[in-house]
Amino acid sequence: MSVVRPFKAIKPRKNLVEKVASLPYDVMNRVEAKEMAKGNEFSFLHVVRSEMDVDDTVDAYDEIVYKTARKNLDKMIDDEILVQDEKPMFYIYRQIMNGRVQTGLVGVTSIDDYMNNIIKKHEFTRAKKEVDRINNFDHCDANTAPIFLTYRKNDEISTIVNDWIKFHMPVYNFKSEDEITHIVWELTEDGLNKRIEEIFENEIDSLYIADGHHRSASSVKVGMKRREANPNFTGDEEYNYFMSVMFPDEDLFIMDYNRVIYNLNGLTNDEFMEKVKEKFKVEKSDEAEPYRPMKKHTYGMYLENSWYVIEAKEGIYDANDPVDRLDVSILQENILRPLLGIEDPRTSEGIDFVGGIRGLKELEERVNEGKKVAFSMYPTTMEDLLAIADAGKVMPPKSTWFEPKLRSGLFVHRLFD
Repeated sequence: MSVVRPFKAIKPRKNLVEKVASLPYDVMNRVEAKEMAKGNEFSFLHVVRSEMDVDDTVDAYDEIVYKTARKNLDKMIDDEILVQDEKPMFYIYRQIMNGRVQTGLVGVTSIDDYMNNIIKKHEFTRAKKEVDRINNFDHCDANTAPIFLTYRKNDEISTIVNDWIKFHMPVYNFKSEDEITHIVWELTEDGLNKRIEEIFENEIDSLYIADGHHRSASSVKVGMKRREANPNFTGDEEYNYFMSVMFPDEDLFIMDYNRVIYNLNGLTNDEFMEKVKEKFKVEKSDEAEPYRPMKKHTYGMYLENSWYVIEAKEGIYDANDPVDRLDVSILQENILRPLLGIEDPRTSEGIDFVGGIRGLKELEERVNEGKKVAFSMYPTTMEDLLAIADAGKVMPPKSTWFEPKLRSGLFVHRLFD
């Protein structure tokens, strides 16, 4: 069963929350971060993307970057831009995007649950990206960004959350520059906090990482480092836990994650099309707009200024294998790898990935600017994600794009009490 605990969050003063809260560190580069935080000394980007506060000639992974993150965090606390709550509690975090609502609980989760696969994964991580967040968390002595988790809906938790929202005022309620509404409530009643702990411990078999595999792996390694330095640890120390936002599975929305390919691997357009037809049904789209797939195993293909609807033929995938039947796997194993030479999408320089938040016109523009072919995808479903994680398997790279993203700076979890 799952170990989930309340904690004493460090949070922004109410009048500064809009200036503090920032997009996640991994959706921007150094230049973009600097531009986003320009003129805003309160932006939490000064903590999670602190390389923007050192000379541009300094490597983004230099130790001075992480020392700067700690200095910036300490200053925000010393200046009471961020203030720690006096007692541990859960927090309710609601996001509203285009009228769609997702509501999660903010707490801390166990590094042992991660290592024992009670917190389940569906992606591989890359060492370099892990090291970056290890250094950030380690130097700051805090989880500076939450992990995005999900769990199979529990009716009692939903009732507790909904009743609390109904009868209590939020501590934050603001709309960020990307038009997403963020609302936070403090769950201050000790009995309800205890009951939530009990429900996770007794009724929730597993938690699942939706987004944040590198952050979670880094959090665990920082915790293990502290255990090694403190061999008499009890398990109750804050470094044994990492900050997470946990959403019921039915609340979450996965967007399409589309592909753009640079060249046809030596094939002419006609040769490529004929090879595609060997394993896919192909029809030219009659629509003037880009084709958005409406069901699994169908794709839009933009080639030579035209959209095509392609559908996987029977027998080219194993319907009983949760990874093999994924649309991203079918495309990879029947077109991208054998026809276009994309052996490893994580490392190939011949492919770009375009999150659905950018729209399908982005695919057209990239092909019209010189790329060769683009594929619009039907989104991976939550059922796909849970089935793969339960099977102990791993999704192909860039299979899921979650929106909205969790804001950084709304909550900080210190690794000491």
